[in-house]
Amino acid sequence: MYRTHTNGELNITKIGTKVTLSGWVHRSRDLGGMTFIDLRDRYGLTQLVFNMDTDSGLCKQARELGREFVIQVTGIVTERSNKNLKIPTGEIEIAVTELKVLSKSITPPFTLEEKSDGGDDLRMKFRYLDLRREVVRKNLELRHRMAQETRKYLSSLDFLEIETPVLVNSTPEGARDFVVPSRMNPGEFYALPQSPQTLKQLLMVAGMDRYFQIVKCFRDEDLRADRQPEFTQIDCEMAFVDREDILETFAGLIRHLFKTVLGVDFEENIPRMTFKDAMERYGCDKPDIRFGMEISEFTSFAKGKDFKVFDSADYIGAICAQGCAEYTRKQVDELTAFVQKPQIGAKGLIYARVNDDGTIKSSVDKFYSPEDLAVWASTLGAKAGDMIFVMAGDKKQTLNALNELRLEMGSRLGLRSKAIFRPLWVIDFPLLEWDEDSKRFYAMHHPFTSPMEEDMEYFTSDPGKVRAKAYDMVINGVEVGGGSIRIHDSEIQKLMFKNLGMGEEEVKRKFSFIMDAFRYGAPPHGGIAFGFDRLVAMFAGLDSIRDVIAFPKNNSGKDVMIDTPGPLAQEQLDELQLRIDKKEKQ
Repeated sequence: MYRTHTNGELNITKIGTKVTLSGWVHRSRDLGGMTFIDLRDRYGLTQLVFNMDTDSGLCKQARELGREFVIQVTGIVTERSNKNLKIPTGEIEIAVTELKVLSKSITPPFTLEEKSDGGDDLRMKFRYLDLRREVVRKNLELRHRMAQETRKYLSSLDFLEIETPVLVNSTPEGARDFVVPSRMNPGEFYALPQSPQTLKQLLMVAGMDRYFQIVKCFRDEDLRADRQPEFTQIDCEMAFVDREDILETFAGLIRHLFKTVLGVDFEENIPRMTFKDAMERYGCDKPDIRFGMEISEFTSFAKGKDFKVFDSADYIGAICAQGCAEYTRKQVDELTAFVQKPQIGAKGLIYARVNDDGTIKSSVDKFYSPEDLAVWASTLGAKAGDMIFVMAGDKKQTLNALNELRLEMGSRLGLRSKAIFRPLWVIDFPLLEWDEDSKRFYAMHHPFTSPMEEDMEYFTSDPGKVRAKAYDMVINGVEVGGGSIRIHDSEIQKLMFKNLGMGEEEVKRKFSFIMDAFRYGAPPHGGIAFGFDRLVAMFAGLDSIRDVIAFPKNNSGKDVMIDTPGPLAQEQLDELQLRIDKKEKQ
């Protein structure tokens, strides 16, 4: 037996007990006549003590131990004279009588402390060491608990956990697929699923009624903090339901996770907001409602004052930042540079200060009278000490810029606490989205999303007006889940494909399996998928999903630990009948 106890469970009630422990040498302190070692495993730390007076040989052996050596010790639990009440084992220590080195370690490339001195690339290369750090390990423990609670909640509602294939067909919409060549079918390829969308719909046709899966999905897209090439979804589908059933069921899942894992109760019903309202009031379809600072439109009364920037604009909008009237010119210039970044694309930033005496001073006083500026303040509810920020231009781009500015000001003013959670359902999305470059409609969610019955009249005459039975769960400005009621009528599905510019042959080639299935009686059904990595990161108070994944990829989609992706041997390429076109780099 390598251990009788773990390094996190011994306490003062075990004094006098003979125990055997195993683990890694976390740190060592030599105090002359005494040597102290902190022994670490997944469960915690236990202090070991070696006494030169009682066993000089054992003490000398302990002093030769390096960081991350794996050792086994036997000894007696004794009470510590210098207690550390910050850890569960802090009142005891082990007076060691036997020591055995199980495995030696070279010096780690970075410190395995909460705040490591290793950079991201170094920690990713030695991820197995990084995972020894308590702060990272706790993230994986949190992930495990959330997965267990998800299964517990959904199983209590008669959902079946059903696995779906990883080798599937390539999908025509969404991100790029990862593809896998088939040796037995030369020239043909599998794709890794971006989601099990059509498969879970087929499970509803098959009568499974309620399905879920905590499933790996794959998308070949540019990476950022909340994206990885392989990620995990809580994927769900229900039959014989309408939108209300879905929203109620999965609001329940979110409530359950927050209550059981974080001890957070949502006292009120999760609010709902239409896509149109979200865009008009917050400039995006995933608004952060932890704070106000909503966008107000100025177009109707800000034009016609001989200010060319506004007079030529399609849209003029503004936000009010409370208590910012004392912002210096340098701070305003920083904000202007922020909204002019290429990824935001604003042309400039107009401001107006509401002074303590109620007067308003703006950067466009030449064009706007005190009475005009008073209308600005009244529209936004601005009071003494507040600052008004105004932007103008193309409506979509300006709303996006105002959203980015609003979030930046929310962060600067401390209004986006990670200890506060504000969930929101965003509903009534457009069914289709027009792409000016390709001159065609694309599905805003996916081609199986059901239209609203009351909008069917527009399906042939003005498809852009059709709203979808779609919904997103947004928490603190992060889209953590989304789904829709699905089309289960073959004729409506054909009309949807037609609006997406897909001919009969293309539909037959790509979707004959699901269209055929619908001919055998498809129940009304709908579902949702939650980004499990995003949820875990949010619960952990992290901005990046990387530290809640055991072995993540870097920003280039590489795993620097196992050095993948990498080239294949020529024999493998020959077996797959593949040839690499080695073009010269320009």
